[in-house]
Amino acid sequence: MDMDPTPSDTPTGTPTAGDARWFNGCAIAVVVLTVLVALGAWALADFEKGLDGYGQLDQKSGPAGHVADPLIPGATARYEDGLKVTVSRPRPESDGTYSLTVTYENDTDEELRPGGESSDASVSEYSSAPLVVRAGKSLDHYASGYSLTWLNWRESAAALMPPLGTGKKRTVPVRIKPSVRGIPVTVEVDPPDAGFRETAYFQLTLD
Repeated sequence: MDMDPTPSDTPTGTPTAGDARWFNGCAIAVVVLTVLVALGAWALADFEKGLDGYGQLDQKSGPAGHVADPLIPGATARYEDGLKVTVSRPRPESDGTYSLTVTYENDTDEELRPGGESSDASVSEYSSAPLVVRAGKSLDHYASGYSLTWLNWRESAAALMPPLGTGKKRTVPVRIKPSVRGIPVTVEVDPPDAGFRETAYFQLTLD
């Protein structure tokens, strides 16, 4: 006499508890691996920053802020350690002068001195200093055919001198007078640092 086949205890194609455990285990492993890779990449980037110092410019997009690729007015130079410096657009005044501001924002983990230790070296129209405002394009060593006078350089230097605490912001006023309208002007920002800090370049036009 023919016997009916014994039905299987587990229907074909139906997931079992073992299958679910295997799937969950794989999913957890993928998540853990992703987290480990991300942490590894972050640690490597942080290690590389530690090797070359945290004073490097760290622009995510647009101009890099270097002498051959200066920032535009209104842009912000961002450093790896959290310092941010913004140079405003120049505003023409009725007497033929121009006003602009240089704003320092200290998001680092320590107090900074934007103007260094000596007020005599805080600002300059001609040579290296923590803040330079000069006639010419960023790659020009010397302007030709025009000049620029920094009218309130003492006020600017005084604003730079006090220490800037963590989480604090300071705006430095700059008032300049060009020999003729329409000339290019370069602002160099080189905040002193115990280690290394790149100079940020901004190029403006006095329209």
